[in-house]
Amino acid sequence: MRLYPVYIALLLLFIVLQLLYSNNAFSEVDLEGYDMTKVDVIETPFWCSATPEERAEAIRKLTDEQKAVALNDGTERPFANEYWDSKEKGIYVDVISGEPLFSSLDKFDSGTGWPSFDRPIDGTEIVEIVDKSLGMTRTEVRSEYGDAHLGHLFNDGPTETGLRYCINSASLKFIPVDELDENGYGVFVKLFN
Repeated sequence: MRLYPVYIALLLLFIVLQLLYSNNAFSEVDLEGYDMTKVDVIETPFWCSATPEERAEAIRKLTDEQKAVALNDGTERPFANEYWDSKEKGIYVDVISGEPLFSSLDKFDSGTGWPSFDRPIDGTEIVEIVDKSLGMTRTEVRSEYGDAHLGHLFNDGPTETGLRYCINSASLKFIPVDELDENGYGVFVKLFN
């Protein structure tokens, strides 16, 4: 018990010494003379850094159905949407932000009439929200940067993941493999090699 005052005194002494002798330790860095050619600058992907004006412009360009689905949590008709039976190779991106979401390599025919995937593209964050509408509990999925309603996630998928992302075509834009580079998605070409 008598050691506590000693510990406190030593701690206070240490703090005082730090303040007296090291107050300029970080102010002597000369950034003007630093060679920036040795620094790898990582550019932020365009889908992470849209301005409010760019987002508003993207929303303005949506069709009425895309607005109803992506912005107002709607659901498009099964078997009557753009991508439900598409077999083309490429990636599916958010219709608002352009963030990459799913690969055609992970797409399967679930028989539901909507595009279904067993996983998002590696590194993609799909937001999951408990949805208790329609008298049942489901998991709604939304895009991270576009905040678009994508669809729902179910645990009845046929692959090893056991997942089925049941997604509305109206919330997606498809980028074919041969157009990935020119549209800023070159890093995803490796998925198809």
